[in-house]
Amino acid sequence: MRILLVEDETALAEVVALGLRNEAYAVDVVGTLAAADELLRIVDFDVACIDLGLPDGDGLDLIRRLATDPELCRPRRIIVLTARDAVTDRVAGLDAGADDYLVEPFAFPELVAGCALSGGAATGTVPCSK
Repeated sequence: MRILLVEDETALAEVVALGLRNEAYAVDVVGTLAAADELLRIVDFDVACIDLGLPDGDGLDLIRRLATDPELCRPRRIIVLTARDAVTDRVAGLDAGADDYLVEPFAFPELVAGCALSGGAATGTVPCSK
């Protein structure tokens, strides 16, 4: 299973990526929306873990584009990883198209369980043809 981690906090990204790799996931890490956009045009990820507060914009914009932009390969599962903990933020994330919303600090087993839900099998999404 291949996971895209979009996180600009380098230390957090390293810890999360290491933990996921220890669970036998392949993980690509990027720190900006632009870099995520580039990869999502050519790679079919099973899961995308997306931070909201990124240096070049809001992760919610990327999540919304994944649902509407045919040039982007929508992952089978989208998980928001963020410090934004208000109920309105959680609802906005889910309304934008996220499948799960984890508030930092989160329990790592909860992230692993969320990633495992994709099962590597299609859940109604069209595989990337690029």
